[in-house]
Amino acid sequence: MTNYKPGDFAELLGVSVKTLQRWDREGILKANRTPTDRRYYTYDQYLQFKGIKTEKDNRQTVIYARVSTRNQKEDLQNQVTFLRQFCNAKGMIVDQCIEEYGSGLSYNRKKWNQLLEEVMEQKIKTIVVTHQDRFIRFGYDWFERFCEKFHTMIVIVNNEELSPQEELVQDMLSILHVFSCRLYGLRKYKNQIKRDEEIVKELQDRNSSNPRAKM
Repeated sequence: MTNYKPGDFAELLGVSVKTLQRWDREGILKANRTPTDRRYYTYDQYLQFKGIKTEKDNRQTVIYARVSTRNQKEDLQNQVTFLRQFCNAKGMIVDQCIEEYGSGLSYNRKKWNQLLEEVMEQKIKTIVVTHQDRFIRFGYDWFERFCEKFHTMIVIVNNEELSPQEELVQDMLSILHVFSCRLYGLRKYKNQIKRDEEIVKELQDRNSSNPRAKM
C-alpha cells in the first residue's frame, strides 16, 4: 500500500495542506498517524475520497519499464527487477509487466499506447515506473492527470540510477534526426516548387511566342 505525506496527498487531491488539516479536525478525511505522531494518508483513502469502489476491484497493477535501444537490455532488466522488488515490499500484486524499447520522446510506442487504451477502458488500477521519463520524456504532468480521469494512479519510484543520461543524449539525437529529415524534405519541396515554376514560366513564354496558341 502506498503512503503519502500530507503535502503529496494534498497535491494529489488538488487541495491545500491547510484544507487537509481542517478535514482531519472535522472528521471529513481523517489522517493516519505514525508511532511518532506524523500524519500520513493511503492510496485507499484516495480511492474512497474519489468515490472509486475498491471492493472486487479487478483492475490491474502494471509495471512499465522502458529503454531507448536494445543495447540497453541490461538496464531494462534492472528496471524490472527493481520494480518487482518495490511492489513486493509494498504488498502490491503485479498483474502485468510491460517491457518496451523506444524513445521517451515518441508517442508512437506500441505497448505504451496499448497501456493507455486499457487505462481508458478502466482496466488499470496502478502503473509503476522507476522514473517519470520512463513513462514519457516530456508532458508527464498532462498524462498523469489523464490517467487520474480514468481512476488510474501512476506510482513513481524515483530511482535515478535507472534513468541514464546516455538515453537522454540518444533522445536528443533522435530529435535532431527528425528535424534534419524534415529540413531536407522542405528543401526538396522548395526545389520542386522552383522547378515547377520554371516549367510554368517556360510554357507561358512558348504560348506567348506562338500566335496559334493564343487562338
